[in-house]
Amino acid sequence: MKRSSDYFRGCLLGGAVGDALGWPVEFMSYKEILERYGIGGLRELSLSSRGVAEISDDTQMTLFTAEGILRAQNRYLSKGICHIPSVVYYAYLRWLYTQGYSEGMDQSILEKSWLLFANELFNQRAPGGACIAALLSGKQGTIQEPINNSKGCGAVMRVAPIGLMFRKNEAFEVAIQCAALTHGHPSGYLSAGCLAYLIASIIEGAEIERAVRGTLLKLEEYDNHQECTEKIIMALELSKMGLTNYRSITKIGEGWVGEEALGIGIYCALKYQKSFKKALVASVNHDGDSDSTGAITGNILGAYKGVSDIPGAWIGKIELRDVLILIADDLLKEYDEETMNWERYPGY
Repeated sequence: MKRSSDYFRGCLLGGAVGDALGWPVEFMSYKEILERYGIGGLRELSLSSRGVAEISDDTQMTLFTAEGILRAQNRYLSKGICHIPSVVYYAYLRWLYTQGYSEGMDQSILEKSWLLFANELFNQRAPGGACIAALLSGKQGTIQEPINNSKGCGAVMRVAPIGLMFRKNEAFEVAIQCAALTHGHPSGYLSAGCLAYLIASIIEGAEIERAVRGTLLKLEEYDNHQECTEKIIMALELSKMGLTNYRSITKIGEGWVGEEALGIGIYCALKYQKSFKKALVASVNHDGDSDSTGAITGNILGAYKGVSDIPGAWIGKIELRDVLILIADDLLKEYDEETMNWERYPGY
């Protein structure tokens, strides 16, 4: 079991590092990356004028996912009943507020949210169109009643906290329901379930490849799993071959959709499970959604290797580092059923 702050912090900080590493090249082709950064591609964090490595909407939404599931647990403990996706939905509305969409929003949704005191969250870092449109609709999407047909990676990139807080089977279920709030295509929400299940399996002590194979078995229980299954199997096979990272990742896809982003993250984590830095560099140097594939790779390897394997110079530069650490520690306390400061996560 990896029930310690080293691995919980590693998962969230690792995801943020991958996000920040890939964010500057998210909309660049591989050729453009090489032209700007040289033959080895992007290998170090880019710093803003404030001297920090900026996170994108991936890490922003990850933080609000964590806040949502912790608030849901407080509600359950205090009232004995709670529908987790509904509470997470309101957390996502708070993220929507940080992106400048305040008109007509019920102000009670914003009350007592300590995350809203983090000024750095009030930045638009290319937020996903599917997430914005779904949340602006005023409707909560479900698996039974999809809100759209989106399978963009905006669901899978935000669910790592679910894998930390819940045991693996529950993690899969909670993740797909929370993903379906904004993404109605099966590959949009099943990819999220896979990442949460994979992270939970690692926290429960599984090696990465064993956790990946277990995720495949879990995935078979669900309808319309074929696209996700195909990309995960491809990632497993490619991680054992001698192709270049660019060629392997290109075979999986560009990462703009859920199953491709998940596949790329799994490939990089499997191939470079002994080196966080090599895995992250591989995960962002390609033609696609570099910040999301970097974030997913960082979530997986951070949970597996722990924060001690992430270069300290990178951690020290990450925007909202202290907030990420606090959230990770709170998730661990709830996982271990320790005493929590529930004032940070009021129920509704």
